[in-house]
Amino acid sequence: MLFIELRFFVFFAVVLAVAWGLRGHRAHKAWLLAASYVFYGAWDWRFLSLVWVSTLVDYEVGRRLGQTEDDAARKRLLWVSLVCNLGLLGFFKYFNFFIESAATASGWLGLPLSVTTLSVILPAGISFYTLQTLSYTIDVYRRKLVPTSDLLDFALFVGFFPQLVAGPVVRASDFLPQLDRRPVATHVHVQGAVLLFALGFFKKACVADNVAPFVDAYYASPETWDAASGWLATLLYAVQMYGDFSGYSDMAIACAALLGYRLCLNFDHPFFAPGLAQFWARWNISVSLWLRDYLYISLGGNRGSKLFAYRNTMITFVLGGLWHGASWNLVIWGAMHGLGLVIQREAAHRFGHLRAYREMPPFVGMLLMLWWVTASFAIFRAESFSDALLVLQSYLWFASHGPEHLPSVLWAYLAGLLALHVAFFGGALFKRLEALPAPVFYTLTGVAAVGMFTLIPTEYRPFIYFQF
Repeated sequence: MLFIELRFFVFFAVVLAVAWGLRGHRAHKAWLLAASYVFYGAWDWRFLSLVWVSTLVDYEVGRRLGQTEDDAARKRLLWVSLVCNLGLLGFFKYFNFFIESAATASGWLGLPLSVTTLSVILPAGISFYTLQTLSYTIDVYRRKLVPTSDLLDFALFVGFFPQLVAGPVVRASDFLPQLDRRPVATHVHVQGAVLLFALGFFKKACVADNVAPFVDAYYASPETWDAASGWLATLLYAVQMYGDFSGYSDMAIACAALLGYRLCLNFDHPFFAPGLAQFWARWNISVSLWLRDYLYISLGGNRGSKLFAYRNTMITFVLGGLWHGASWNLVIWGAMHGLGLVIQREAAHRFGHLRAYREMPPFVGMLLMLWWVTASFAIFRAESFSDALLVLQSYLWFASHGPEHLPSVLWAYLAGLLALHVAFFGGALFKRLEALPAPVFYTLTGVAAVGMFTLIPTEYRPFIYFQF
């Protein structure tokens, strides 16, 4: 069930009406939990069992951690959570990848292996709710969070449908306190939530899904296109990725807000960041912070030599790339971002004392960041590493591989999207729109909705991050 489908609008209207109609606080939470399981089960009801396993295991581990002072016992409990959650994630997401990689490596060594792979379906959202439940257990283990004694609250924290399948990854310390009291309808800023949902809908259905056919056509056979098409397709894929993923996040945050709950910001105009480190502080913020707090810092962070910190950066981003999908392309993509951060930090260390470096215009750093990020997206999107090399040859060295070319009008389309993106940068336009008088606001919203529905492609496309 996609946020842009008609059946979701019907589903959400029912959920919203009943949720605000119920008087009891626990009944309100129980209804949202039941609705969340219906929402998730619409993909494949069998995988609800995995959500329940993660919920029950981490609830019980957290409860026992709260009752145990012995360090050895606490560590064993943490390992129960890690093995259970990462074991499920590893089997469903990485089993075939590691088996096939081992067979390939063995063949290179002259020891061919006959391997068996399984027809494993990747459960929707498993990468996201695994991070979410692990963050709870680790925070309780670190004594940064008091475990909840209410299974209903914990189950709703794990399964809350707006962010269940593609984030944002919510921290228990942010969400569980919101469940202590029933939301108040008068505290919901309806116009802001409606506007945010409309923007997310536009990004996904009207932008990302409309550029996708051009991106798909190019990446299906990059050897047949000219250099200009390589540039266009690579830039359009960055637009598609941003529109698709940030659009989902906007709609998830808006749906939660209409139900009276606050989710964290997940995108903040990342393509306007003046450097790669700032890009990751604005792109998929909840996962970036998770990797920093639970992986990078656990590895030792920057508490040591410079090389030690660089090593931790590379490990974090290589594993972050692998988290995105079972593909060596994605491992290379992660390594490329880790390397970019190391280069940026080393440049600051070596040249930070120079006035020319300190006073370099921000747009120079932004252009370098865009060049690096969009080049990495070529590796992210390519069907194979050999295809990625062809795309990079066009993107980095302007090499043409064939006579076909994408429509030139797409450059004007990109310019229009850039102008629109600039208009919403900083939030001033958003604030003016959401502050309009209600009759004006909803009239404009209705007109915009009609316009957007005329731009929607005939076939729905799943959100890109559903495959992760």
